[in-house]
Amino acid sequence: MLLQGSCHCGRLSVTFTTQQPVEELPLRACQCTFCRRHGGLTTSDPAGEVVLRVRGPVPPWYRFGSAATDFWVCPTCGVYVGASVESDARRYAVVNVRALDEAKRFAQAPTPMVYDAESPGERLGRRARMWTPARIDVVGD
Repeated sequence: MLLQGSCHCGRLSVTFTTQQPVEELPLRACQCTFCRRHGGLTTSDPAGEVVLRVRGPVPPWYRFGSAATDFWVCPTCGVYVGASVESDARRYAVVNVRALDEAKRFAQAPTPMVYDAESPGERLGRRARMWTPARIDVVGD
């Protein structure tokens, strides 16, 4: 299954490939202030792939807290499309399903998630296990 989406202006576009039916993918509602304020609902598949395409130069990604995670927020239109982290020279990502073209297919109730008790090492380990392998491609204007 190939799910595609983008920010509002199209500078950031994302392709999420998974073998799982949309209805069986986890849907998470992180309770941190960033995710609550952006209305983020994320999903991932450790056996899938996420490709973020950036039109033009890669912007400086937004980081907060432990500063280990790149939040893919478009610098032009402000839409949050996902987030990624690097671990052992590999990139892993979650996708904000609200940025996907077929967001309405995610009808399952999101699971509220609170990660405050995790150490930075535990958080990175969870992301490497649970998030989707990812890459960032830069394309011309």
